Order: sequence, then structure tokens, then C-alpha cells
Amino acid sequence: MSGRVTVSGAKNSALPCLAAAILTPETVTLHNVPYVRDCMTQRRLLEDLGAEVLVPDLRTHKITAANIEVFEAPYDLVKTMRASVLALGPLVARFGKAKVSLPGGCAIGTRPIDLHLEALKLLGAQVSLESGNIVARAPKGGRLVGADVSFPKVTVTGTENLLMAATLARGTTTLRNAAREPEVEDLADLLNRMGARVRGAGTDTITIEGVEALGAAEHTIIPDRIETGTFLVAAAITDGELEVKDCCPEHLGAVIERLREAGVQIEEVNPTTLHARRSPKGLRARDLTTEPYPDFPTDMQAQYMALMTQAEGSARIVETIFENRFMHASEMQRMGARVRVESNSTAVVEGPAVLSGARVQASDLRASASLVLAGLAARGVTIIERVYHIDRGYEKIEAKLRAVGADIERLRESVTAQLPPAETVTA
Repeated sequence: MSGRVTVSGAKNSALPCLAAAILTPETVTLHNVPYVRDCMTQRRLLEDLGAEVLVPDLRTHKITAANIEVFEAPYDLVKTMRASVLALGPLVARFGKAKVSLPGGCAIGTRPIDLHLEALKLLGAQVSLESGNIVARAPKGGRLVGADVSFPKVTVTGTENLLMAATLARGTTTLRNAAREPEVEDLADLLNRMGARVRGAGTDTITIEGVEALGAAEHTIIPDRIETGTFLVAAAITDGELEVKDCCPEHLGAVIERLREAGVQIEEVNPTTLHARRSPKGLRARDLTTEPYPDFPTDMQAQYMALMTQAEGSARIVETIFENRFMHASEMQRMGARVRVESNSTAVVEGPAVLSGARVQASDLRASASLVLAGLAARGVTIIERVYHIDRGYEKIEAKLRAVGADIERLRESVTAQLPPAETVTA
């Protein structure tokens, strides 16, 4: 593959920013919202609550939550996307009550909601579980109360939920062991534009001084660092050359460092553009351990595994964030990859392997991206089923890759009777 590919806005930033609009009756305008299924689901949730969401162009959303009449995120939405739980903090902060179904999303292991709930209790909320729903109520007087919250484990969604809830709490809230991800910092930037008083976002200690009300704001979502990393791997795994535009290299320090160690030449063309190609010396196997930001992200682990199938040597991959995130390994094995899963947390990849096209199934969002990458490097045709997963977080990935030379297309059942009902991508 060769050419230029443009990165979309960060799905994992757009989702909490959309939820933050619940905190004010005034209009919040978001630019660079990616056109992906998860953002459509979040938009539908806001509309179901009673908010007005205008989309003057594909990537701009104007949300006005002046007439919220429903305080519930129902099961049919939350089961498809766990980020729907981000409505919990804003609803209870502004309206004093909220009901959110226990979340769903990708089947990549336990992601306990109890960290959110215990933290909300410290802010004075009464929290209970009723018929599969989380029900939260503000204390008497209708407002949460600032508190010192120390998360026992780093949680991105938990940090974001409490960050939003604390903006309207009475007094000061301090979040310790907070997530440091760029998406958390982006949310804090939006909240401050709305009139919140947030300090320390991007570090492990965030301080929020509660205010009486929040107002209108305009904000541009940051580039998607995981999509950026996926394209960097795509250039290397196909022995191609890609210019990745509209990205933010400073959010990818650990990814760029590890890919360079593995034989990927990455150069910064300008502050928003990276150039990537495989080293003339080839790819080299390097061990990897996923860790919370600023270390190597779990959301790039599957893509890195695909790359290691083409590297010389043995790479040990240790997953420390989720205990069930190697489901893509068995699908890569069907394509000829020499991957040995030693436990829920460790896999070993022996390379280079000659991959052959096969029919495989995507189990989650990032696994589907890794199978696309493996399919691009394989001989023959790879058919990837259940690609609704990839649509949750990648904007028209087949069109972007096809524009730089990939032989990839999206098929439906009507194309051939041999394909399953689910949408399918061939690479």
C-alpha cells in the first residue's frame, strides 16, 4: 500500500464529550466527531433522553439538553456499547437521579462498573441495583458533594464519569490514581470551556472545583490515536509506505517507540503527519506488555500481534488490562500464524509466518482491525465476518485502505449466498 490516509476523530473522546452535553441546558457544539456506530448509538441515547441533536455536517454535532425528560439509559442501547454508562454521572449531577442498565460492549473480559459506583457514593449518591439497572440518586438537597476519591485501579470510563459528576458537585473533588489518557484530558478541556474548574487532567491526580451551572461551548475532538497506530502497522505489515495525516504524534509515544524497535521506520513530517514504512532490514520480534497510558495501550495489542506474525523471531505479548483479549489469536492461527496462548494474559508469536487467506470471525473492535491487517498480509482471500465490531470504532476503514492500494471490499449477504447474514469484509 502507498499513499496518504487521514485519521478521524477519537471515538473514545467523542463518547464522553457527547455525554458531557447533558450537564447543561445550553448548546454544546462538537467538531471532528467520527462517523462510527458507537457515536451514532450515543447520539440516539441523548435523543431518547430528550436532548436535541443537530448534525449540520457529518462530523459536527450540536447538542441542546434543555428539555431532558427521561433519566434512563435503557438496556437495548447500553448492551451494545458500555460507554452508554457515561450518562450516569451527568444525569445524577444535574438532575439528581439516573437509571442506567449494566453495560455491555466488546466481550474482552471483566470491566467492573463497581469502581464508578463506589466513587459516586463518596460524592453522596445513593446507589442501588434494581432489576439489572444501576439507580443513582443525589443526596438530600439535590446536589452531589465534593470528596476525595482514590481509585483502587486505573479506570478510564470511571475517571470520566466522576470527572463529569464532580463539575456540578458542591465543593471540591480530588480524583487520585486517575486515568491519564489523552481522551480524559480532552474531556476536561471541553468541561472547562463549559465553565467547569478542572485542574490536573492528564496526570494521575485531578482536582475539580464544583460550580453552580455549566454553559454553552464549542470544541474539536482530538485525533484517534488507535486508528493512527493501526495505519502505522498497516504500512509495515504490507511492506508499504503510508503518510498518516491529521494525527497527534505526542499521544503515541509508546506505540511509536515500540514499532520503531520492531523495525518500522516512522518519521514526523510535521506536527500532525507521520510517515511509516518497513525498515529495509525487515521486522524484528520484540516483546510487549500493555499498560495504562502513557505506556503501550491494550487497544493496540491485537494489531501488534498481527505485525509480529511477520517479524523475525519470537515475541511474548503480555496483556495486563483485560484478561480475555486474545480471542483474535485463534483466528490468526487459522490463517497460518504461529501463535501460542499460554494463559489469559500471555501469548507467544513465532515469525515470520506465511499467512493464507481464510474465513475468520471478529470477536471485538480491535480484534477485527487486527484481522484486516492479517488479511492484507496474507496470500489469497480473507473473509472477515461480524464486522459490525469494526464499524463501532473505525470510520469507513475499507474505503480508507482501498484508497491507498488495499484490495478490500465490504460485502453483504445479497452479494453471494455463501456468505453469512452479517456484514462481511474481504481483504
